[in-house]
Amino acid sequence: MNAYEKKHDSEGRAYLETALPGYLVARHPLLNKGTSFSAEERRALGLDGLLPPRVETLEQQLARLYANFQSRPSAVEKHVYVRALQDNSEVLFYALVDRHIEEMMPIIYTPTVAAGVEQFSRLWRTPRGLVVSPENVGQLDALLAELPQPDVQLVVATDSEGILGIGDQGYGGQAICIGKLSLYTAAAGVDPGLTLPVVLDVGTNRKELLEDPMYLGVRRARMEGPEYDALVAAFVTALKRRFPNALLQWEDFSKQKAFDVLERHRDALPSFNDDIQGTGAVVLSGLLAAGRRTGRKLADEVVVVHGAGAGGVGVARQVVRGMQREGLSAEEARRRIFLLDSKGLILADRKGLEPYKREFAQEPGRVAGWRLAGSIPSLLETVNEARVTVLLGLSGQRGAFGEDVVRAVAANTPTPLVFALSNPTANTEALPEDVLRWTEGRALVATGSPFPDVVLGDTSRPVGQGNNAFIFPGLGQAVLLSRARRVTDGMLVAASVALADCLDPARLAQGALFPRMSSLRAANRSVALAVLRQAQKEGVCGRELPADLEAWLENERWKPEFLPIRRK
Repeated sequence: MNAYEKKHDSEGRAYLETALPGYLVARHPLLNKGTSFSAEERRALGLDGLLPPRVETLEQQLARLYANFQSRPSAVEKHVYVRALQDNSEVLFYALVDRHIEEMMPIIYTPTVAAGVEQFSRLWRTPRGLVVSPENVGQLDALLAELPQPDVQLVVATDSEGILGIGDQGYGGQAICIGKLSLYTAAAGVDPGLTLPVVLDVGTNRKELLEDPMYLGVRRARMEGPEYDALVAAFVTALKRRFPNALLQWEDFSKQKAFDVLERHRDALPSFNDDIQGTGAVVLSGLLAAGRRTGRKLADEVVVVHGAGAGGVGVARQVVRGMQREGLSAEEARRRIFLLDSKGLILADRKGLEPYKREFAQEPGRVAGWRLAGSIPSLLETVNEARVTVLLGLSGQRGAFGEDVVRAVAANTPTPLVFALSNPTANTEALPEDVLRWTEGRALVATGSPFPDVVLGDTSRPVGQGNNAFIFPGLGQAVLLSRARRVTDGMLVAASVALADCLDPARLAQGALFPRMSSLRAANRSVALAVLRQAQKEGVCGRELPADLEAWLENERWKPEFLPIRRK
């Protein structure tokens, strides 16, 4: 039996209808109004005597909740508080986030979510989402049939092996899926009742988790090979059987698995990997915005991507598409992109080179005349010898962009572009204030985590945050609304261009390459519209779209407001 149904009265006004007893209504996060249940609803639902006598408005409740939020002394305690609020009332949670989104974003997502992942077993309170493990994979059809959501349209799934910059987190990866889905609603208005976080708990190789008596996940080494592939395939097959129109976002898979899982299953359901494609789309947007400030074409830049995991290769791929948009061939673009990992520049003759890195491996002849201390070019040597103008950091290595490297890039171009994108904050490749100081304020800087403005003399320079939340919620909303059969490369490029286009020219003039977080909803609305139009252009929509896309998009947006509740 469904917990509730959304209906409309004879005048078209929406309301919720439920057969649950009052006590359970007040425990259901999608129904609970707290002290905002009206006197009539309290009588009709059997809530009289169970709630405080005073009936409050939504705004009165939010004033109390925000005061409680502010009283929490640390970011982690604030994170725990708002997650508990979400488990209690989705409307109150999203209404609070909506009114304080710039303040809330670092708490519900990067960088604080990393601590939430690491402490997930110790902070666990109530069930949310689905856990697929070796112990239950044979019962997936039954598990999906018992979900409280009768119609799942959006799934974020992880195997938790490559979480942010903190690696294998086992069962704790569920927190990252919960966080991602909260942004779909906060930034793009996706109905939270249609979403499902999924952790594929295939074990963990992290010794401290396996030895922690409070760890709640499967206590075994990570599944690999055919056993792992079979579990993922079983999950996708069962999901498609139960929810054939769902959008599936893969999250925080590690290196080769990220590419293999996406390619193997992307045609079963419309799918994308945010680390590969979302990160790439955000970075391309920042580079396009930078070109407007510098007057340089992206196709003329020489780019280092430092970090050859899923994110690094995904960024390199999207930069290629951006350069192709300006007239280069794919091969010409790849020759302008230098991919480095912990061993140095990736060359095609490296022994044991992972398959996903080969696409961007440079031929040894490219470096034959370079002045090198060893056989493999280092980051600094690559910057100097290739005349690099753009540094993109996705290495997870704190301080990887040292003063010598940044000054070397600044010697190659009047306006160096330095994107220190690794999360959480402790893993950033360089601090914005250092980069600007080392380049006499000439650099354009972007980061993955939020940083305060940098004061240079009498000037304050805002630091744009290249956060995937500017892309994936709008992208996903457009896929859901259009019922797109596939997430295409063209849709991702359209998202990048749309995000760059909505950057305030005054903010760009100050040196920021991404909007303020307070513009998150507006940015995602622009992204969603661009993706809808691109889906139409490519003929991948599964339904006919209305003529007025903007009005339709706004009308379909879920809003954090209390609807009347009636007894069924």
